[in-house]
Amino acid sequence: MKTVRKIGWILIGVFGIILVAALIVKQVLKPEYSGEKYMPELQSDVTVYYDEYGIPHIEAGSEKDAMRALGYVHAQDRLWQMELLRRVAVGGLSEIFGKDLLSTDRFFLSLGIDDASAKTVRELDPGSEVAVLSQAYLDGINQFIEEGPTPVEFLLTGLEKKPYKMTDIYNAVGYMAFSFAMAHKTDPLLTIIRDSLGIEYLDDLEISSSPNTVWIRNYKGEEVSSEAAVISATQKALSALPVPQFIGSNSWVIGPEKTRNGKVIFANDPHIGFAQPSVWYEAHIRTPGYEKYGYHLAGVPMPLLGHDRNLAYGFTMFENDDVDFFYETLNPEDSTQYMTPDGWKKVEMVTKTIKVKDEKDVEFTYHKTERGPILNGIANQINGKRPISMDWIYTKAQNKVMEALYGISHARNIEEFQSALPDIHAPGLNTMYGDAEGNVAWWASAQLYQLGDSTNTKLVMDGSKGEDRKVRFLSFSENPQAINPPWNYVYSANNQPDSIAGMLYPGYYLPENRAKRIVTLLDARDDWDAEAVRKMINDDVSAINPGIVTELAKLVNIKDLNEQQALVLDHLSKWNGSYAVDNAEAVVFHRWIYFFLKDTFEDELGEELFAQFIATHFHKRLIAPMAAKSNSVWWDDVRTTDTVETKKDMVQSSFLQAFESLRDDLGNDISEWTWGRLHTLEHGHPIGQIALLRSFFNVGPFPVPGSREVINNMAFQYDGASDFSVTAGPSTRRVIDFSDVENSMSILPTGQSGNPFSRHYEDQAEMFNKGEFRKMMMNPDEIRVNAKSILTFKASNK
Repeated sequence: MKTVRKIGWILIGVFGIILVAALIVKQVLKPEYSGEKYMPELQSDVTVYYDEYGIPHIEAGSEKDAMRALGYVHAQDRLWQMELLRRVAVGGLSEIFGKDLLSTDRFFLSLGIDDASAKTVRELDPGSEVAVLSQAYLDGINQFIEEGPTPVEFLLTGLEKKPYKMTDIYNAVGYMAFSFAMAHKTDPLLTIIRDSLGIEYLDDLEISSSPNTVWIRNYKGEEVSSEAAVISATQKALSALPVPQFIGSNSWVIGPEKTRNGKVIFANDPHIGFAQPSVWYEAHIRTPGYEKYGYHLAGVPMPLLGHDRNLAYGFTMFENDDVDFFYETLNPEDSTQYMTPDGWKKVEMVTKTIKVKDEKDVEFTYHKTERGPILNGIANQINGKRPISMDWIYTKAQNKVMEALYGISHARNIEEFQSALPDIHAPGLNTMYGDAEGNVAWWASAQLYQLGDSTNTKLVMDGSKGEDRKVRFLSFSENPQAINPPWNYVYSANNQPDSIAGMLYPGYYLPENRAKRIVTLLDARDDWDAEAVRKMINDDVSAINPGIVTELAKLVNIKDLNEQQALVLDHLSKWNGSYAVDNAEAVVFHRWIYFFLKDTFEDELGEELFAQFIATHFHKRLIAPMAAKSNSVWWDDVRTTDTVETKKDMVQSSFLQAFESLRDDLGNDISEWTWGRLHTLEHGHPIGQIALLRSFFNVGPFPVPGSREVINNMAFQYDGASDFSVTAGPSTRRVIDFSDVENSMSILPTGQSGNPFSRHYEDQAEMFNKGEFRKMMMNPDEIRVNAKSILTFKASNK
């Protein structure tokens, strides 16, 4: 008995030592939200008031001082996130995660983002406001790197902290620009369909911009093979990234004529891949000459989203086509030359070196034409296929995106704001605006261009032909836009914009689902207030999906269904399109649609290309048209030589498959087939992929409402999995009411901090899931009185 007692005391002692060590580690590694720190080169002291959710409210005597402090506090909460983001463009992920990320590093190095960033920085005026403020921000980051605690991720991976430089800012923006693009996932696939199946299969997909959908209306004062390898390489590179991708967004701005208090109400929820930490870092800066409550991308000093007492702005994805693919014709007598409309030119050889964790450095070489990198061979594709190059406007045009972000974040009115927008050449953004003077506006911000009349930018073009060259660049005044339209609101849901320059601009626009719901709700009333807008931003009803059910259900042969199957179909036929967690019809709908798409397209495309097809935005636009279409070349199953299948066959088969798969996954009791059982959200941290560390680094999983292409756009992939695990959604929800701007509200998906030892690592997660909000404080007295902690940066070390 004494021995057992002694062992017990020893175990208690060991446990106590471990607990004490853990507490010490937590205290040492957590962010410091209070106290005093000396910061060299400050003109005067800077005070940072942290509110209840860890948002820093920075008060400084100058903007330069404020940016130094911002760099420091941003880094202490998000240094690991900054590190990952700056490594994407330079091919630096293999150095952390090993050889499995080599193909991703090769791909992003070949895009030339890092080379373009270096060129931009070389040409940057060091005395410009952009350069001065950016350097102050970098100085703050680097001070934290020198004297602050090392984030636990660096310790676990053995990664050394290194100073930040100006090119890191531009590389982060460059990655964001590429993650917005959609052509790399779609153009080669459509070319394969045309070349391998025939033009009738392509025509049946309605790939052109549609005149029969909800457009974003213009208003300017008046009413108006190797291809498969390329797709595989691109999707493999993107899917392996340990940072989130930008996918879409909602925004609407309601004019004073439609609000209860006669002031503008601004709403924005950018849709981005979920991850931990979440994308945005909130910070409120106040100096004698400048104030902004902004949302910052890791390592980027200027806020991409923001507001003050005068105006508010945000973005959604424009979805314009700014990536073009070209077949390259090599000289049969000299493979170092390729054909252009002007004759033979020399292929450029580019060599890069990638550091790999626990391995020797890897050197690789790729070829480059005047259009861009030849993608064949970059990710170990089969050699000997027809070369394809990629032309991306982001790396071609002069990069003034940071100047644009500076301009819009410092604008005092709509005229100054608009004057900054032509500097955004890529990525294509729907810029949303509202102000205290009653103005509402939307501009499609991008460098747009025209190609030849016979050119189809959604297919791989021919680099040797002059007709596939750009004919002209459009001026910003020609871009889609609406300023104070007579319908008294503007909106964007990544849907198709109105015609410009005599054409519907080519793009990868999302279906009208969210747009139709937004327009319907906005048109229905003229007494909007902030509470109603907050409810709307969480709306989870589909305006389209019940109609799809109607089209499909009328083709189901009820006589071939058993009692349970008929009951499920009956309930589904009465569905209102809601995606609450306790809804059962939503589960059946999406499982049915998955099998409907699979039965329709996989026989012609094959398993691999079908998987690539449903990973694009493009397939979402096909669901409603295919459900309504009576005849299609795709209905026949080409694997059956003695039968010609019809749409009715596809619909019946897919419904029965959906029912059986749900019964296998969720059991025989159909009342238990609820949306929340399958539609769950887990915010994954890169190190949380290790099972032992998952619960420490990851946040969730949670059952959540919403779905693909409803306003509360909690998206998931049709990948054949038994669940509908959420991959992307609102990266923040913001509602700014200019009748009460100091009580404007927002929310983050998890928390402000990316440090797992911080109390703000996941303190907003439950609120986010419930559709709740918290205040974005701007009143100085309220901030000071309610501050949970105060951190002071001293200009002198005395």
